Amino acid sequence: MILAVDVGNTNIVLGCIEDGEILNIARISTNTSQTAEEYAIKLKDILDIYEIDRDGFEGAIMSSVVPPVTGRLQRAIKFVTGLDCMMVGSGMKTGLNICIDEPLAADIVVGSVAAMNYYGTPCIILDMGTATTMVVVDSKNRYLGGAIMPGVKLSYAALSSGASLLPEISITAPKKCISTTTVDSMRSGAVFGTAAMLDGMIDGMEYELGEKCTLVATGGIAQFVTPYCKHKILCDNDLLLKGLWVLYQKNKR
Repeated sequence: MILAVDVGNTNIVLGCIEDGEILNIARISTNTSQTAEEYAIKLKDILDIYEIDRDGFEGAIMSSVVPPVTGRLQRAIKFVTGLDCMMVGSGMKTGLNICIDEPLAADIVVGSVAAMNYYGTPCIILDMGTATTMVVVDSKNRYLGGAIMPGVKLSYAALSSGASLLPEISITAPKKCISTTTVDSMRSGAVFGTAAMLDGMIDGMEYELGEKCTLVATGGIAQFVTPYCKHKILCDNDLLLKGLWVLYQKNKR
């Protein structure tokens, strides 16, 4: 069994994976002010809640896009399990041929590897969290790049804070696109408007690539938006944990 950790801007996802099967998943808030010891207490408590033997891990792997948290979580994992945590980064065997001119964020590597191994290529991977990212891996397993947009929650939190008459909303679909209340009008934009944007971006990416792609989405918002897209998009909330499992297997010694 391995411990897989995905550190995002909003949440940290912890998964226990054995023989490719994800056994337990927990989420804690990402907090840049927490110490390694505080994260260790949270990790220990989570393992105790699920009655997981801390000595039962053969390894650990982490993907992080929050540098201030990365080192603290590494130390926390060492405190609790005694393991040195493998980090997703440059020099790691991925199976991807990365065809861009700058280092690739760890979460994008992990999602791309998971989609490539579980769903095949060519594919477009949508990750809908704090940011919404869309990236392309072609039929030769080449990572070609993609697009980054503000996440839905982030966009509408900014809208509410910047416009005095607009309230905070939950991201749920209203009954109609043409809505008759302020809240439903905002929800229409958040859900139907985002779905239309995703459809348009998928069309543009497939046109540039010259072929149809498998479409895979993950992230907390995906399940609320992708059902309203015209394209068939597969939702996989465990995509990044699956990618961490694949990367661990490729790089363990």
